[in-house]
Amino acid sequence: MTSTATSTASSGAAATAPPDDRTAPTGGPPPAEPARHRVGLRSLLPYLRAYRAVLVTVAVLSLVETVGMLAQPLLVRAALERVGAEQGTGALVGVLLAALTAVALASGFRDYLLQRTAEGMVLTVRRTLVGTLLRLPVAEYDQRRTGDLLSRVGADTTLLRAVVTSGIFESVSSAALIVGSAVAMLLIDPTLFLVTAVALLVGVSTVVGLARRVRGASQEAQDRVGAMTSAVERAVTGVRTIRAAGAEEREARVVDADARAAHAAGLRMARIQAMINPATTTTLQLAFLAVLGVGGSRAASGAMSVGDIVAFLLFLFTLWSPLGRLLQAFTRLQSGLGALHRVEEVTRLPRESAENHADLATSGAGPAAPAIEFHEVGFGYTAGRPILDRVSFTVPRGTRTAVVGPSGAGKSTLLALLERFYDVHAGSIRVEGVDLRSWRRTALRARMGYVEQGAPVLAGTLRDNLLLAAPDASDEDMRRVLAQVNLAEVLTRDPLGLDAQVGEAGVLLSGGEAQRLALARTLLAAPPILLLDEATSALDSRNESTMKQAVDAASRDRTVLVVAHRLATVLDSDQIVVLDHGRVAAVGPHEELLHTSPLYRELASQQLLVAAADAEPAPPAAPGGTSAPSQPKRR
Repeated sequence: MTSTATSTASSGAAATAPPDDRTAPTGGPPPAEPARHRVGLRSLLPYLRAYRAVLVTVAVLSLVETVGMLAQPLLVRAALERVGAEQGTGALVGVLLAALTAVALASGFRDYLLQRTAEGMVLTVRRTLVGTLLRLPVAEYDQRRTGDLLSRVGADTTLLRAVVTSGIFESVSSAALIVGSAVAMLLIDPTLFLVTAVALLVGVSTVVGLARRVRGASQEAQDRVGAMTSAVERAVTGVRTIRAAGAEEREARVVDADARAAHAAGLRMARIQAMINPATTTTLQLAFLAVLGVGGSRAASGAMSVGDIVAFLLFLFTLWSPLGRLLQAFTRLQSGLGALHRVEEVTRLPRESAENHADLATSGAGPAAPAIEFHEVGFGYTAGRPILDRVSFTVPRGTRTAVVGPSGAGKSTLLALLERFYDVHAGSIRVEGVDLRSWRRTALRARMGYVEQGAPVLAGTLRDNLLLAAPDASDEDMRRVLAQVNLAEVLTRDPLGLDAQVGEAGVLLSGGEAQRLALARTLLAAPPILLLDEATSALDSRNESTMKQAVDAASRDRTVLVVAHRLATVLDSDQIVVLDHGRVAAVGPHEELLHTSPLYRELASQQLLVAAADAEPAPPAAPGGTSAPSQPKRR
């Protein structure tokens, strides 16, 4: 069975792996942003490889459509010439209708295939992005806003749909039709073609210049939307705290400021796009007027026939529509590439290393080795600000060790290092005799059940939460572990039982119930090592006693390392590690520490566990600033 943390991360294992699987060790200062890279159409190729056969079919259908549309003006000209020569046109009309039908069928089927391909590509990108998010080093989440990451999965990936449907292939098919129409116009009358081409080039260059500005504007707009989503997510998830503090108006102003920034960025993009459509229309109208003027003059002089002018105009109309679509496609392509840049910015981040090397440990060094050993461990979340400094202590197998100390002493950081959310900067940690960095992360986390501070409960049912760490557990096992942590009544108050909803973040449960559910989830997985971070902080005295009994029962067959603020919950621990400013101040059982550790005696006095005046003075500290630790009792 895997631990909670492992199961959460592994829920994205089914996601399609990103195009290139980068990994990097975690820990230390937050990872630097990856070097900015130019995102282009080549960046889409890894996501489109699975659709090569479909895309070939799309290309063939586009060719059929192009040939059919180019044949229509020629057929019309031939029909006009036959009418002038008083010849029959029935066969030509039949061919023309066949061409119209072929174009309609090819176009419709092609568009369907493109839409299906675009939806498939968006699904692939989303799965890749979610798979990456679930595997990012924890340090990345420390410096990023959740709402912005969610925006990349939703809004940004949606924009990529237009890259396929009206971007790449619209551009290709439109370009083919434009080239074919231009060649036909050149063959009909080179002079008239030259006049038309000059008018078109002037307008097209203007539109392309405007369209290039859309990419940057689109990326800025999506960044602003991401910031706004983050602000909304913050306000919604903390709505109870915000209302209790009477801060609705202040939070609304924060969201409003981000919404206004997104609005302003959207307007900047809208202004650019608003100039593109008139420029495109004006360009095509100028070309049409040029053809009418110059073509009419040439027809009057006898240089062109009426059939040639009609065919030339039909080819201009044939070119008109794809040219407009091409310019719009270029604009959408720039917008989509801006969104792709934001997606790639995340998928190119280093991920928590997979460690697939064959020499990494999957089991311990044997029963003689201690369960956990910290040796001269040093660590800090940011450079120059150490949290732990030369921390050393041992947790023998089958014992319970508590870590206590003032807030900010680094207690929870010890458990984060054990779970390898971060890697140590100095020293080493050994689990069952093997260096932590030599373990596969999955194997390591499978041997440790972790109940983190805050007792996170996932939206869904009681069953969903319990099966997170033990997906094969039976209903009987789940009921047993719920009773073990005094949660049996939760099953009886809802007729759905194990399928009762717990609400978003466990809102339908009390704080104590949520914390006990988190412990039950971990106990159900039955790992040999339990890591408990303030596991009873949200409980009343009655449930705290029940929880303590549950932990006592679970401790009989496993090793327990518990971080505690309330000393009353850990008095009977085999050993207590006193942490102060990132260093081990003392190690020993409760009674001994009362006499050997001034800090522990102070903590006990503050919590009314001992009268300060009754405590004996502490003997001189052992060399190195710590009291000599006593040997923990074997359980």
